[in-house]
Order: sequence, then C-alpha cells, then structure tokens
Amino acid sequence: MSEVYKNCQSCGMPMSRDEKGGGTEADGSKSAMYCSHCYEGGRFTLPDITVEQMKERVKGKMAEFGFPRFIGGLFTRNIPKLERWSSKQR
Repeated sequence: MSEVYKNCQSCGMPMSRDEKGGGTEADGSKSAMYCSHCYEGGRFTLPDITVEQMKERVKGKMAEFGFPRFIGGLFTRNIPKLERWSSKQR
C-alpha cells in the first residue's frame, strides 16, 4: 500500500505531530498508516485495546496537553472510522 495518511489510522493523531515521524514496520521502515505511539516493529503497541478504550486514551492525552474535554470528544468521534477499527466489529 503506497498511500500516505495524514492521521494515524489507529488513534487519529496527525502524523506531522509524531515526534518519531511515524511507527515502524517489522523491517524497520516507517509505517505510512500508524504513529509511533500505536505501532512499532510491525505490531500494535496495545494489541488488545478496544475502540472505546482508544477514544478514552486519546481524550486523556489531549487533556494532559491542555485541550478542553469537549475538544477531545470532538477529535475522537471519528476514531471508529479509522482503518484499524473499520474492519472490526464494534
């Protein structure tokens, strides 16, 4: 897949905000789909997390950075539509 995503397809974080420039595949190459917080070495860092848990995690992280909770709510409402979650049952 050669498509480059603007946002992580697991948590929704803008890839441009990833301090490591994206997650890594098993061969060490950069992932075009996932950020370094979600994906390293070709695996999800939290393989068993649910979409609802991911939404709460992202809201919490945004609150740590000073965003109001309602902004976190707006930002996370599209997480279920991301590639990682769209292929799973909710």
